[in-house]
Amino acid sequence: MKVKRFFAPDMRQAIRLVREEQGPDAVILSNRQVDGGIEIIASVDYDEAWLERETTGSTQPEESSAQDNVAEPAEVHRATETYTRNAQPEAQETALPSPSVDWSQDPSIVAMRDEIRQLRGLLEDQLAHLAWGDMKRREPLHADVIRRLSSMEINSRLVERISAPAVHARDEAHAWKLAMAELAANVPVAGEDFLDQGGIVALVGSTGVGKTTSIAKLAARYVLRHGQRHVALVTTDSYRIGAHEQLMTYGRLLGIPVQVASDHNELRSTLNSLSDKRLVLIDTAGMSQRDVRLTEQFATLADTGLPIRTLLVLSATVHPSVMEETIRAFSGVPLDGAILTKLDEAASLGGVLSAVIEQQIPLRFVANGQRVPEDIQVARVSELIQQATDLASERGLPAESMMAETFGGCRANVHV
Repeated sequence: MKVKRFFAPDMRQAIRLVREEQGPDAVILSNRQVDGGIEIIASVDYDEAWLERETTGSTQPEESSAQDNVAEPAEVHRATETYTRNAQPEAQETALPSPSVDWSQDPSIVAMRDEIRQLRGLLEDQLAHLAWGDMKRREPLHADVIRRLSSMEINSRLVERISAPAVHARDEAHAWKLAMAELAANVPVAGEDFLDQGGIVALVGSTGVGKTTSIAKLAARYVLRHGQRHVALVTTDSYRIGAHEQLMTYGRLLGIPVQVASDHNELRSTLNSLSDKRLVLIDTAGMSQRDVRLTEQFATLADTGLPIRTLLVLSATVHPSVMEETIRAFSGVPLDGAILTKLDEAASLGGVLSAVIEQQIPLRFVANGQRVPEDIQVARVSELIQQATDLASERGLPAESMMAETFGGCRANVHV
């Protein structure tokens, strides 16, 4: 039996040292808190019978000597009676309340609680690795698809759903094809040119996502197809310095009128004056999803009493959690879809796709550059998924440890 002592700052690192040096068959014989961390004694080629003989042999002399000092039952009874008679009067005279002690802050209790927490984390980690390894053995095609979807940064909640059809696949290529078909079926993409319907369209979104540039691209796209006299631009952005000038510049380049409205009364009056236009595009002020003035902006659009369709402009470069928060915040007005900008700057699209799937907001247009009007197109789900997989292939597959922590833990909990 090979026994070795290991030291580490915490239990998780100590177990990792044991696993790396002695392998998965190592047995932990003892562990204790020491200065600077945790001490573990572990063994390989563990011989339980040998350890039991050693333990039994060392304790037998103590047991025999202890028996020699054990009192007879009659002696114990007499001594107990004498003690009880002597103790009762004193107990009756002194009935002081016992002081309350907060044992939860005792250093030894705190240390024990920390060690239990570490052991629990270690156990969960080991169970997760076992569950992930078991899945790879039982459902290798399914596990492979889960890992590839994770490399796209599709969130774990959706990975389970999108990868489910791969269980019935014939081979690896078939499994991936089934998963991509499921992903495509879940991405809400409108597929038709939203502008052909005309009307009044307002673009809303956070600061810096590219609303004004998107307005110019959409206007130029419409001018090329229907002519200059059928489109007009309106800006309600009175917060950003130079916002009006930027839109005015685009208007002059395209040869279309640009109007300014600072409140809902001016906006209503302006829109009524442009009633002969087939398409009116409104550029709103960029605001954070946590800005308290969002309600005021929503009211400005709603109080016109006119049928305004709203598109939310989202940047593909933001973190998925920020995108989800943004979609929820701007849902204060009915959203007719979204424009996804800055695809050319995105390092990953899986998180973006996850956000629009979970929030169920249809993608209308995608923008992948600064050129007007070339760099905006109607959103196509096949192109979005292809770009997402291309970006994922550049990063490579995620580590096995990450897969075990993300997906093994869920499966371990299911089977416990």
